[in-house]
Amino acid sequence: MHSAPWSRSLQVVSALTTLACLAGSAALWRSPLPVASGWLPLALLAGAALFSVRGYAITAEALLIQRLGWTTRIPLADLRSASISPHAMRGSLRLCGNGGLFAFSGLFRHKTLGCYRAWVTDPQRSVVLRFAGRTVVVSPADPAAFIQDLPRP
Repeated sequence: MHSAPWSRSLQVVSALTTLACLAGSAALWRSPLPVASGWLPLALLAGAALFSVRGYAITAEALLIQRLGWTTRIPLADLRSASISPHAMRGSLRLCGNGGLFAFSGLFRHKTLGCYRAWVTDPQRSVVLRFAGRTVVVSPADPAAFIQDLPRP
C-alpha cells in the first residue's frame, strides 16, 4: 500500500472550507430559510470526504485507488509509461471534479498532458501514468517506490 499524504495547500484549503461550511450551516439553521438549507453545506463536506484519496495499492493487474467508502480500479494492462512529474498539474484546467477539498480529483486538461484523470493529494509528488488511450495522475508518498512496484510495460 502506498499512502497519499496531503500537501500543505490541501490541508489549508480543506480546513478553511470545512470551517466555512460549518459556519454557513450554523448560520442557515438560525436564519428564516427552510430548515433543510442548513444541511446543504454539511452535504457538500460529506460528499467531498467520500471522494477523498486514502492511498494506492498495486496488483499485477490494476492500480487500486483507495477512497473513503470504495476502491477505484485502474487496469494496468495497457500501461505505456510512468514518470515522476512534480509540476504535472501546474497550469491544468479542471474540467470536472474537485479542486482541493480533501483531494484534487476528476478530469483535468493540460497543454502537455492533454485530458487526464487525477487522484492527487500532493501535486509535488505527482506520478504520470500514460496508457494506450488515457493519462492518469496520482500522488503516492514515495513516487520512486511506487513506480518500482508497477508491473513493467
